[in-house]
Amino acid sequence: MRILHQTNIDFMAKRRTMYMVSAAVILIGLGSLFTKGIHYGIDFTGGTELVVQFSERPDVGQIRDMMNRIGFSGNEIKTFGEETRVLIRTQEQGEGTTIGDRIKDGLRTSFGNLQPKVLEEQKIGPKIGAELRKDALYAVLASLVAIGLYIAFRFKFIYGVGALVALFHDVMVTLGVISLLDGLTPLTNFEVDQNMIAALLTLVGLSVNDTVVIFDRLRENQKRYRTMNLREIINKSLNETLSRTIITSGTIFIVTVILFLLGGEVNRGFGFTLTIGILTGTYSSIYVASAVVLDYTIRKLPKTTETQQSHRPRHEPVKQGS
Repeated sequence: MRILHQTNIDFMAKRRTMYMVSAAVILIGLGSLFTKGIHYGIDFTGGTELVVQFSERPDVGQIRDMMNRIGFSGNEIKTFGEETRVLIRTQEQGEGTTIGDRIKDGLRTSFGNLQPKVLEEQKIGPKIGAELRKDALYAVLASLVAIGLYIAFRFKFIYGVGALVALFHDVMVTLGVISLLDGLTPLTNFEVDQNMIAALLTLVGLSVNDTVVIFDRLRENQKRYRTMNLREIINKSLNETLSRTIITSGTIFIVTVILFLLGGEVNRGFGFTLTIGILTGTYSSIYVASAVVLDYTIRKLPKTTETQQSHRPRHEPVKQGS
């Protein structure tokens, strides 16, 4: 199914403007990451997490007051799926299950009438959290490099470079947006945990899939239109795959928005990361990966060849057997 027919958009004419837009967004995001930072979950910092079921909806503010009374400050307390279910997280460290036991005692003392029942308890030490944080970083970097090498092998080296730059762009923009919006609204209280790392790896796969489709069409068109210059071929390839890009990215976008809005606290960070990622991935396939290939090729061409190509008229495809 095609929703657009015979579009003729000159995408590459705006590539330098888009370079500046991308650079500005990344710089703003980096500024937020260095000044505001991001909120790590206990997966990466260590601490104790309890999921507690009550017979009736509890007052989260009263639970927070109870945690302060027993000596735990800076806690994360929020409803977890159902209104009667609460997630309690603290980064306090202690021997064995002492932290969890103190929280359970406090709940029984202050909310005995609501029959608190611990459904799940998790404790992560600081050393394990640090190792998980390091492993998560290595996982993201390894996936980026591996995908870049794959594309370089399947197409050309510069294609792999373009795809790698686009993937780094997607990850940096997504992390910057998460840092900027974190804590601004009840819907954007994010924390970087293993779910969000999984979302980052997923968006890398989604982004490179769109890039591979464009590069594959570009390679086909280079064989068919041998006298057409590279800028025209890239624009032609982007226009020919535009309908497919909109349908694929659009359907994924709808799902991720629904997951972000209605998926509950557990899936909210995952859904938001993929929502931003699918937008940046679609954008970068056009204005980063493809543009890098074009600019690199232009710089490699002799000035006379570049001038001739820029003024060469559009030609018909090469006929088979000619």
